[in-house]
Amino acid sequence: MTQVIERGTPLPTPQRAGGRRRSPAAAACVLGGAMAAGLGLGFLAVLVIVLWISSPYPDSGPGGALHLAAGLWLLAHGTDLVRYETLSGVPAPVGMTPLLLVALPVLLMRRAARLGSACGDGSDGDEVLPASAVFSAVTCGYLTVGSLATVYAAGGPMPADPLSAAWHVPLVAVLAAAGGVWVAKGRPLGPLPEWVPKGVRRAVARPRYALALRSGAAGALVLLGGGVLLVGASLAWHGAEVQGTFLALTGVWSGRFAVLLLALALIPNAMVWGAAYALGPGFALGAGATVTPLGFEGSAALPLPRFPLLSALPPQGPGSPVTWAVGVIPVAAGLAVGWFAVRRAREVSYGETALTAGLGSMVCGLLTAGLAGAASGPLGSRELARFGPVWWQVGGAAAAWTLAVAVPLAVAVHAWRNRPAAGTGDEWHAPGTRELRWETLRRAAGAPLVPDRAPVAAPAPVPPVPPVRPQPQPNPVPVPEPDPEPEPDPVPTPIPDPVPATPVAPPVLPVSGARVLSRRRPPL
Repeated sequence: MTQVIERGTPLPTPQRAGGRRRSPAAAACVLGGAMAAGLGLGFLAVLVIVLWISSPYPDSGPGGALHLAAGLWLLAHGTDLVRYETLSGVPAPVGMTPLLLVALPVLLMRRAARLGSACGDGSDGDEVLPASAVFSAVTCGYLTVGSLATVYAAGGPMPADPLSAAWHVPLVAVLAAAGGVWVAKGRPLGPLPEWVPKGVRRAVARPRYALALRSGAAGALVLLGGGVLLVGASLAWHGAEVQGTFLALTGVWSGRFAVLLLALALIPNAMVWGAAYALGPGFALGAGATVTPLGFEGSAALPLPRFPLLSALPPQGPGSPVTWAVGVIPVAAGLAVGWFAVRRAREVSYGETALTAGLGSMVCGLLTAGLAGAASGPLGSRELARFGPVWWQVGGAAAAWTLAVAVPLAVAVHAWRNRPAAGTGDEWHAPGTRELRWETLRRAAGAPLVPDRAPVAAPAPVPPVPPVRPQPQPNPVPVPEPDPEPEPDPVPTPIPDPVPATPVAPPVLPVSGARVLSRRRPPL
């Protein structure tokens, strides 16, 4: 029997033999996550192959280049690599991640999550996928390719540490996918789910936490901006040394291009290092070598890598007033935290404002500590086992600097914004006078707020004046002419009766400030 389907009616979704419905939208989300991982791998593979082809001294065939590309893709997620070909024969870990390289998997995964959320919106008759289903499908597709890449990189010159890859790759995938789904759903900021404790939901709903996040992020951005200024000024100051190191590393253009790409990928790391230097703890350049504003303490025999960014380091020895001047950067970060932590509502107390500024300082410290941890890592097994800033020292210094500056500034800005208005007395905004004003107004309810005045007597009515008729004039000497027709008497113009004057009410005086004029009783 032929079944007639009306136009506009969606077709039924085919089912499997077991009775389970097939979901093309979910399959598309899984495929999108796998394609995001494949695109990242393909981009790095093409870049490594181009450098391998242009290199005059290739160390291995194209298989080794592809294995190296897979290792670099895992390094972009924060995974530690292991280098076995060392002079001492001891495997050396490579754990410093170029932060600019992290943007590649994050952007691709975020876009895959957004496209996956758009393909299951029900516009083409398919089922609408919830946010959790899109998130799970995209993450599963991405992690499938990630596990295959980990296995493939194990046969290369720099394989990945399996334990490090087991949690770094899922962490980046989960955060990027959650951000993409959240953006695709319209950036909802609704209440927390029901499974969250009620006390936590009430606490998070308070406006102080949103202000603390905003002020802490502002402080972290100011620190990063100061780090950029420090790095740029140091590179310009040591321009000759940087250029000499860059030209001495290799003599072929392919090698110089690779060094340039690596330096650009490490620029965000240098920003964080500059912020750590301005905060005071500085950063480590191996075992026993630390660079701080107070001085560069290190061993003269420390074999630092020859790299353009490291050529811009300050000279060894104690600090100078030029290096001490970097303390302006954390002070500016504290000012930013204190400024953004103040609410414009007048009913907020000074304690609430100080607490919001303190929470913003904690947020700034946490963000700075996370960035410092991501920008550092080992580059070897002995002297270079510590390379970069120590995350807990940098985070603590950022929280202390901003807390010392932000809280007094926030309280001062709060007092300035709630100052008395211009042109009013101090007693109007003095504490405790609001209740007194309302009590006075309540007692004076029903009575005028202006003094009584003596009633103005109404003017006496003017009696009407009778109209005066004109007297007829005597006729002149008669002449022999026909008598003219007698003229009618003129109609007198009536004079209207005067309207009694209405008594004029006294003018109402304005009420100024909180003063209520007492009612004056008329004299007896």
